[in-house]
Amino acid sequence: MQVYLTLVRRELGSFFASLTGYVVIASVLLLLGLSFDDVLAKLQSSPTDAPVTELFYGTVYFWWIFLLSAPVITMRSFAFEKWSGTFETLMTTPVSDLQVVLAKFTGTWTFYILTWLPLLGCVAVVRYYTNEPTVFDPWTMLSTFAGIALIGCLYMSLGCFASALTRSQIVAAMISLVLGFGLIQLGLRAPTPSSSWTAKAVSYISMTEHMEDFVRGIVDTRHVTYYLTLSAFFIFLTLKVVESRRWK
Repeated sequence: MQVYLTLVRRELGSFFASLTGYVVIASVLLLLGLSFDDVLAKLQSSPTDAPVTELFYGTVYFWWIFLLSAPVITMRSFAFEKWSGTFETLMTTPVSDLQVVLAKFTGTWTFYILTWLPLLGCVAVVRYYTNEPTVFDPWTMLSTFAGIALIGCLYMSLGCFASALTRSQIVAAMISLVLGFGLIQLGLRAPTPSSSWTAKAVSYISMTEHMEDFVRGIVDTRHVTYYLTLSAFFIFLTLKVVESRRWK
């Protein structure tokens, strides 16, 4: 456990020791600010009883944060170390492949969570100026962040897998971006009857439909299972890619 925590601190600290981490933080703050501006415009144009978290989710910038931040956060996790030559040095130390993979995933996921914390401030500002207690419902905020964390869990595992495939950070970012965009596209509603098996399949894999319940304060175990299963799958693939160096 001590080795694992040391590797996590090393991975997390690398974001604050390089320009990449600050660029990601600034980009997420920009997109959250644009989302906040859209939410305020909606509140001024017409009253609504929907939670503010649902209004944030309805902005176009919400999914951009996942699509754009995840590739940048994860691209250096394995690719940079392979390019710089430090990966082989790391793997010759008394650590297991699984510890390295889990530590890099945990480090990137923790940093990802930190970039989303300003959302609490945005909701608090709306709560203060509207003087509406239901705007800042603790359970709705908790479920929303649970959904954000689970999506981040999936996208960080996917990004780590993409980074493990190559020595180039740019290539890793592009692979992660394409795969992440593909996951969202697979979940778009199809123009088929809701009772058909294809519509049910599309509904089950839809990233947007899973998140809709979270922003409304509903935590369904089916959604949690969906995100955790896919995350575990990509972590498993990442581990196998890392282990494959022994076969060469």
